[in-house]
Amino acid sequence: MPIASIVVPSYNAQATLPETLASLRVQSFQDIEIIIVNDGSTDDTARIAEAASAADPRIRVVTQLNRGLAGARNSGIAAARGEFVGFCDADDLWHPGKMAAHVAHLRQATDVGLSYAGSRLIDMQSQPIGAVQKPRLSGVTAAHILKRNPIGNGSAPVMRREALQALAYRPRTEMERDWVFDETFRQSEDIECWLRLALTTDWRIEGVEGFLTDYRLSPGGLSAATDRQLASWERMIEKLLPLSPGFFARHLGAARAYQLRYLARRAISDLDGPRAMRLVRQSLTQSVTPLVEEPIKTGITMIAALVLLGGGAAALKFAMRGKASSPKTSA
Repeated sequence: MPIASIVVPSYNAQATLPETLASLRVQSFQDIEIIIVNDGSTDDTARIAEAASAADPRIRVVTQLNRGLAGARNSGIAAARGEFVGFCDADDLWHPGKMAAHVAHLRQATDVGLSYAGSRLIDMQSQPIGAVQKPRLSGVTAAHILKRNPIGNGSAPVMRREALQALAYRPRTEMERDWVFDETFRQSEDIECWLRLALTTDWRIEGVEGFLTDYRLSPGGLSAATDRQLASWERMIEKLLPLSPGFFARHLGAARAYQLRYLARRAISDLDGPRAMRLVRQSLTQSVTPLVEEPIKTGITMIAALVLLGGGAAALKFAMRGKASSPKTSA
């Protein structure tokens, strides 16, 4: 039985899956299994996955009809045999020492259920864009997750099996396996899971030093997705609110302001000045907490939105040096 499992949700990932698997196969911690979940792909993903499995006995393939990212992760969790379970999307990369760092952390800190680290941001050519996700690593509370989600992205965490079991439930319509991630979400499924872990269990969430994941940003229009992103985030709040009404009463205003600021920055990346300015204003009406806690980042967001609104898109695009890219999930 492997000590650690890595779940790789894969949907039409022929362009990036080989590189992702290469990064996982060279982990310095070798007592692993890699579970590729082919989530109803229509491209060459299945062939690539099967060829990889034939070449490396540590690689297994689970094939299913499309259930989305949450559904693919749940199927991978159900198939995993390891004491520790990590996640790596089929277009992201792990650094060679990542699993070793998290296994050591989870073995040393036996009350930690989710271990994570920082991430570098890369483009579609796997080149660093010069930005990183440098998260808070210790003293992480449910409020930190709700407001700023220090875990950062779905390819950052490695979880203890017992923590996954504490989160598992089975809807009445589910006949095959438990859910850890809520499959009714196509966005915000990560933060919903992390926040539910913090609100409903005693497992601690803690990070380790270093940038151990390369998180790929996808090009394309962003603004059309911001309304859907916000709606998904609000539905996540609606779902979890009954778990701790007092918690949400204390923190929701600031959290919503942070979320709106994040969406404003996405609109700025898409050079959509009116939308960015509207989101900035909405953020400030919810709470001034982002302005107080992160004045520089919030101020830059406001200035950039104003520049765009004033017709400065060309200058702003030049200043951004081509970094107008879209995160795959909410941050």
